[in-house]
Amino acid sequence: MIMKRITKHCLILLGFSTVLQHSAQAQSDKSNLLGQINTITTAVPFLSISPDARAGGMGDMGVASSADINSIHWNASKLAFNEKKTGFSVSYTPWLKALVNDMFIAYVSGYSKMKGEQAIGASLRYFSLGNITFTDANGNTIRDFKPNEFAFDVAYSRKLSEYFSGGITLRYIHSNLTGGTSVEGTDSKAGNSAAADISSFFQKNIELGNKDAVLTAGINISNIGAKISYTETGTKNFLPTNLRLGPGLKLKLNEYNDLAFGLDINKLLVPTPPIYTQDSTNSANDVILYGQDPDVSVASGIFQSFSDAPGGSKEELKEFNLGFGMEYWYDKQFAFRAGYFYEDKTKGNRKYFTLGAGLRYNVFGLDLAYLIPTDQRNPLENTLHFTLTFDFDAQDGAKTDKATE
Repeated sequence: MIMKRITKHCLILLGFSTVLQHSAQAQSDKSNLLGQINTITTAVPFLSISPDARAGGMGDMGVASSADINSIHWNASKLAFNEKKTGFSVSYTPWLKALVNDMFIAYVSGYSKMKGEQAIGASLRYFSLGNITFTDANGNTIRDFKPNEFAFDVAYSRKLSEYFSGGITLRYIHSNLTGGTSVEGTDSKAGNSAAADISSFFQKNIELGNKDAVLTAGINISNIGAKISYTETGTKNFLPTNLRLGPGLKLKLNEYNDLAFGLDINKLLVPTPPIYTQDSTNSANDVILYGQDPDVSVASGIFQSFSDAPGGSKEELKEFNLGFGMEYWYDKQFAFRAGYFYEDKTKGNRKYFTLGAGLRYNVFGLDLAYLIPTDQRNPLENTLHFTLTFDFDAQDGAKTDKATE
């Protein structure tokens, strides 16, 4: 039983190590590239995982949804549009629950509005990979270690007009997967980096079909930062720099019922792995057959990501994934959510439905999310993802009412 558990954890670690490598596959005919798997991999992929249950219940959609406590991850510029002055939330998500019971993602987020239509926020995301036993080539135990990663964010948002706001987030990233253990004779180390998000948000009250409505739109370019490395001399790997944009619409059906929809369009802004072939004059060297050299700077990688797919424009379009979600509120106290996430089969093949629910009572709120994969297994299947929210404005209001009595 112990060996089985160790084996599972080793497989998990091996899976994460693949984000440090670029795939290579020789092809002789460009037409054969269409339909083949050519995923884009980065370091610290935990930064792309939905951290809160509200967005998690809406197909991982959040760039243009109404502002809330967890806006820092999806679009920090929404913070300035929050109706409440202060908020705080705690989220917890078991990871790979069907395989192990000691991996999880924890997320803490909060914000406060200031004078001048401004807001500041901060968040901490922590990813625990459980316990792993490292062994040498002979199977002798070297040490036990608990790999972990975390990111700490500080965000600032400001309204630029009645309808527009802008935001910026600064992020520190720490990823310790090996605890300095020597791997095949090479000393490893924890990876560290810094990154920034730049975002904008639009919100306007309109009338649609004799109903009051709110039209929204958002854009967020996240994780713009230095490459990360896990060895002193090893290859440096891109962060998951990501473009997220989309529209949203909220309808006020009547005094008690609200219905909202939203769409997120995502694209990783890192180079696509090219297709290599061996150099006919030197078998030790690889030559790029199709695509472009991925060993470029961060800035070059962002611009190159729109035109470097080996399969041309058809493959470039496949690198966009979609998250669609809806949210229904009754009397601003009970919510039901649903959504769908789509990713092309050649770029990761993540396809799943999501369901969610929400409850607000006085100071407290609870959000739940559940994921249902449709094409392949998912680390979050059969798992309840939950978020607790705390509305300090509501608490202040309750105290005022009590004093009035």
